Amino acid sequence: MLARIWAELLGVERVGRHDNFFELGGHSLLAVQLLSRLSRLSLGVEVRTLFARPVLADLAASLGSHHEVAVPANLITEQSTAITPQMLPLIELAQPEIDRIVAMVPGGVGNIQDIYGLSPLQDGILFHHLLASGGDPYLLVSQMAFADRDLLERYLGAVQQVVDRHDILRTAFVWEGLSSPAQVVWRRAPLEVSEVELDACDGSGAEELRRRFDPRRQRIDLGRAPLLRFVIAREPGSGRWLLLQLQHHLIGDHTTLEVMHAEVRAVLAGREHELPAPQPFRNLVAQARLGVDAKAHEQFFQEQLADIDEPTMPFGLSEVYGDGSEVGEAHRMLPQALNDRLREQARRLGVSLASLCHLAWGQVVARSSGREQVVFGTVLFGRIHAGAGADRALGLFINTLPVRLDLDGTGVEASVRTTHARLSELLAHEHASLALAQRCSGVAAPAPLFSALLNYRHNTPAAMAGSETDDVLSGVEWLGGEERTNYPLTLSVEDFGEALGLTAQVAEPISADRVCGYMQRALEQLAEALEQAPSRPVRELDILPADERTYLLEELNRTAATYPSERCIHELFEAQVRQAPEAVAVVHEDERLSYGELNARANRLAHHLIALGVKPDQPVAICLERSLAMVVSVLAILKAGGAYLPLDPAYPSARLRQIVDDAAPQLLLCDAASRTALGAEALADVSVVDLETAIPAWAEGPPSDPEPRTLGLTSRHLAYVIYTSGSTGTPKGVMMSHGSLVNLLSSSPGVSAPKRTLQFTTLNFDVSFQELFSCWRDAGLLVLMREETRADFADLLGFVKGEAIEQLFLPFVALHHFAAAWSAQPVLLPSLTEIYTAGEQLQATPLLRAFFEAHPKAKLINQYGPTETHVVAEHRLAADPSCWPQLPPLGRPLANTRVYLLDGHGGPVPFGAVGELYIGGAGVARGYLNRPELTAERFIASPFVAGDRLYKTGDLARYLPDGNL
Repeated sequence: MLARIWAELLGVERVGRHDNFFELGGHSLLAVQLLSRLSRLSLGVEVRTLFARPVLADLAASLGSHHEVAVPANLITEQSTAITPQMLPLIELAQPEIDRIVAMVPGGVGNIQDIYGLSPLQDGILFHHLLASGGDPYLLVSQMAFADRDLLERYLGAVQQVVDRHDILRTAFVWEGLSSPAQVVWRRAPLEVSEVELDACDGSGAEELRRRFDPRRQRIDLGRAPLLRFVIAREPGSGRWLLLQLQHHLIGDHTTLEVMHAEVRAVLAGREHELPAPQPFRNLVAQARLGVDAKAHEQFFQEQLADIDEPTMPFGLSEVYGDGSEVGEAHRMLPQALNDRLREQARRLGVSLASLCHLAWGQVVARSSGREQVVFGTVLFGRIHAGAGADRALGLFINTLPVRLDLDGTGVEASVRTTHARLSELLAHEHASLALAQRCSGVAAPAPLFSALLNYRHNTPAAMAGSETDDVLSGVEWLGGEERTNYPLTLSVEDFGEALGLTAQVAEPISADRVCGYMQRALEQLAEALEQAPSRPVRELDILPADERTYLLEELNRTAATYPSERCIHELFEAQVRQAPEAVAVVHEDERLSYGELNARANRLAHHLIALGVKPDQPVAICLERSLAMVVSVLAILKAGGAYLPLDPAYPSARLRQIVDDAAPQLLLCDAASRTALGAEALADVSVVDLETAIPAWAEGPPSDPEPRTLGLTSRHLAYVIYTSGSTGTPKGVMMSHGSLVNLLSSSPGVSAPKRTLQFTTLNFDVSFQELFSCWRDAGLLVLMREETRADFADLLGFVKGEAIEQLFLPFVALHHFAAAWSAQPVLLPSLTEIYTAGEQLQATPLLRAFFEAHPKAKLINQYGPTETHVVAEHRLAADPSCWPQLPPLGRPLANTRVYLLDGHGGPVPFGAVGELYIGGAGVARGYLNRPELTAERFIASPFVAGDRLYKTGDLARYLPDGNL
């Protein structure tokens, strides 16, 4: 008998006792039909038994082991004159609550057929309906066109007959004033049809109708049955009539729509007498409320989810309480060859095709969320335990529950079997509450457990599409429909029997079409691995199509540009000296030096340093208060071939000694104050050059530029060694070459006229290099200030105004304080044209917006780059501060810079997903001074460009749709 049922359902001639249900082409929809037929024969069996024992003989031995929940009778009759709590076995309501419901139903008690509670998914959908304000994420829309008004009226009449047949289509929902929401079945619920006029001034009538009744802005009254609304209109310029249908998800799922369409066709064809007796939706509510014990649900989900303590949020999408607006949609059919390969592998392994698709989707979620233990929602059919006839019943049977998959080092074939087993176990809990499941995880509310959904559904071709052989729908055209959810990332796998399609709905700005591409690639990789390397670790399945991999690795990194790569930094300064020797280069209080004077002083000191034995790549310490001598010393060290090693005299002595001990410089340029700061112990093993000597030894030295080639100095040698702050551990000396810094200066645009630039940052921060040399590159004037002014932002504000500063480099914290000082004392700074900020995440605070609104000439430039690479990306914010995002982007890579966003295994993450930022190209430092192990760990050979090195920043970033970071 079981073999005969299998043969009929699976469309095969013979079934042997050792045949496997899934190897013969079985799937979850056929499983529902199988269990429904067995239930009618009183041979009930649990669905997980079918999935766990899919061989005919094994399943036959288990028949009769499952007993369905006894559904309590409906005690409300047509003769009832009152409804009492005792008459409602599927909901607990007090008499005043019942009376409130009765008062809300047209016709009162006489028009009430039943009252019962909500299913778990109905509870969730009602919650999101109440949360949404402008629209409703669970309002489904569909459109049709009819050749004439008569055909339209016949269709609506057929729909009314179907509504009359099914209790869920005559159901309203009540929650206000009740202890728990209730669904109320009306006995009579006439369709609500509105007729409107269209002008179709822009676009077709169907488009106009769709815009006017867009579910993103449209809501329907859930308290008035049926939860169907129809809008009809004559199509301008033709005799056709258009129909738009709004149906709330509370009363139906995908199967409901298909069964409704089939029954409408039967009525139109005069075959309504052939339709089977309708199944009451109360049967499902009884299964959900009286079936599996809540403790059994809890035990199952605790086993699956207890160790999950972080949400799984692909692409960082976390808004699961949205209204479905701002969602893009994409569709694609998979190649027939891929469909065939996947079905063959499912049959070979004796698993459902849905199991393969869940595993592939799990890998997409893993790669786009940066997690190997992932959780996503799966849409369960909900009809498996709903009793006989459930496959033809109308109503919201589906449910969304979490499935947990581990995309780790387990082999692909073993992972497929594990996925199949987990889905099989989940089916026994298909009516559990999602809220209960989430409570069993380690993710604390209100954070969501997951934000991605997979809906694997078995489709038949659109029932209303109309065909030449279907006379009852001749003259009817199906114009399409739309379903949405509150989840920001939903993928539906459309199983058409012998073909597979994908439908992605994704919150902007993530591309829905890209998501389809990731799923297709994951399925291709899965099929290939199962065919050729079933033991391959599942984590290695790629999800990036070839064109996206090229885009991420190559196109976004097309930054090659020419620059004077063989020049040293000080040679760029010397070029300006030759062009304008009389121009003022630097000013400090009452002192100023022209380019020629500054160059001559630096050259005399440089020759002295050369005589003291300074060689290329040799660190030369400099510990000076802000002064002209500090500027001269930096240039002199570079000209002598050394790498300047800045020491901040404001630092504690212990910190300074730590740097001196590590770098072991042979020479130190200092003044009296810095001698005190360093202490005698730090000075013991270093030769000191005192810049405050009354008549220095180098005063009569040659003023000519030292010749780099004579010194053996090239652009590959070090320009500086700057120690990091040590905020993430022991300070590390970053070694940066001349060539890297020349590229930085060459990649940022020059200015048409020299600018007055404030020297704000201390030398031990790499931004100070930009302040000095970007100013001199453009023949600008560098303005030094007292340390006391730097520490007081009110004084700083006055200094910037008094000195007519045009260009500022301020870390975000300092910039915010600067704007706050301006807000307290609003003075205009008419000279200010550019402010560069870096160091921390830029935030467009109200103070910052107000400052720039008051200074429309001033441009804000956000820069990003760790000390190990200096600046690698920048973004110039729009002129109008009101257009700024709260967190402005980092921008795009500078010239000759390559950036990669990689996962934990060194592969590129999908476009828009979060990955660790790796930096390659001309700006990468040589490494850490005296730290070869750490250098090897953080500076690695690039797997993407031969000969290139990458720095692992540890920062997390993503691409925006426009390619900005």
